[in-house]
Amino acid sequence: MDENKNYQYDIKSTLAQCWAISGVWFLQLELGVLVMISTIVIGALENNKSKDVKDILTMTSEEASWFASLLYLFTPLGNVISSLLLDRIGHKKCMILTNIPCLMAHIMTYFAENVTMLYASSILMALGMGFSNAPSLGYAGEVCEPKLRGALTSALNIFYYAGSIILTILYSFNMQWRLTVLMTTVFPILNIIVLLTTPDSPMWLLTKGKHSKAHRNLSKLRGKVSYDKCENEFQEMVRYNMPTNDDEPHHKENTNIWKQIVEPEVLRPFRLMMIYFFYMNLISGLPFMPYLVPILNKFATPVNAEWTISFAMFLSIIGSLAAVFLIRILGKRFLTLFTLSVCSIFYILIGLIGVYWTNAEPITSWIVLLLFLSTILISSIGITPISWTLVTEIFPAKSRNNLCSICTGLCFVITFVITKYYPEFSTLVDFYNVFTIIGIIGLFGCIYFYFCLPETENKTLQEITEFFK
Repeated sequence: MDENKNYQYDIKSTLAQCWAISGVWFLQLELGVLVMISTIVIGALENNKSKDVKDILTMTSEEASWFASLLYLFTPLGNVISSLLLDRIGHKKCMILTNIPCLMAHIMTYFAENVTMLYASSILMALGMGFSNAPSLGYAGEVCEPKLRGALTSALNIFYYAGSIILTILYSFNMQWRLTVLMTTVFPILNIIVLLTTPDSPMWLLTKGKHSKAHRNLSKLRGKVSYDKCENEFQEMVRYNMPTNDDEPHHKENTNIWKQIVEPEVLRPFRLMMIYFFYMNLISGLPFMPYLVPILNKFATPVNAEWTISFAMFLSIIGSLAAVFLIRILGKRFLTLFTLSVCSIFYILIGLIGVYWTNAEPITSWIVLLLFLSTILISSIGITPISWTLVTEIFPAKSRNNLCSICTGLCFVITFVITKYYPEFSTLVDFYNVFTIIGIIGLFGCIYFYFCLPETENKTLQEITEFFK
């Protein structure tokens, strides 16, 4: 097993894998921008804070909730479209195509004259986000060595938050949301240029019967080593893509994804992944991002909301950088349990302080803000980056692309529901009680993951698949 995990490549292999996955990283940069666009637009239009005197566009609270949530409602449609094309044209071409609706969304948002145009741009963003998920996550999981896969794929969050912080900093300086959106059109263009220089996944090429090209691309991904030096890993990939003797009689009848999903090796990781995505959404605060300006104002802390959002994104980058190193040292299982439990306790404290400790408001406002920012930092160390790493690892080869699409699509359905109905839920149970409820639910998640979450760090894809059989 040790031989399978460590193929004794040198630093050139690491650099080659970093360059190959850089297309995925830059794509995450663009996605981070797209997610935060609704935050600055809602912050400007709902509160009528736009600095552009010519901008007469306004937005009601109901319109704001739809604009924020449409970004996630139509993401599964993008997942479906990408799943139809992924096996045919491969990860690389799909990632290049992703940038087209993203670029159109930027332009449409800049020229928006009414809320309907903003809705349309949000739908385009959603299609781009959904279309990107399975190709980028599948590619990231397939081109990396087992010993580097966790670190390199967890770095996706660094670039995701980098895109968010770039957008919020630009907006904090100019306070003109149209100009900010226009300036960030450079990212999809840059991403296309980077992706054109990266190789196709050897795994995908093997499924297409292109063995010689797969071997050649694997050699490039390992620092242009000789074929002999990467032969062991290549043969491992060949075996991984072949059905076992037990599976072979059923190979044809199980090509249907809906028949595959009831198999234990697919159903068990699928169930685990959906529960993981639910808790990632709940604890990371992703569905609350569009409402960060009113949330920070509700805390009543005397800080600038726009710059505080930028600082929150900076904390997320710090956490994601820490995750790159800590995942290899502590493992995904420990980090999941640690970050989920700590964030849950902090959420409960926010709720209790907000409801019961009201006689020292200047102090409690700062305490609540610090706890909230701490949850953003801590979740970005563990449960958030690990969720996107796990989905690239735990499905068998025969269903990985489709299951990545389905899981990420359903993840964004969860995000849509929480984002759309957060304002109503906050009104129903009171603002601070929302945090208490989230924290209590999070503690139940700790119990589930303690018993059901395996350790996948430094395991080959074959070993992970065997665990779920």
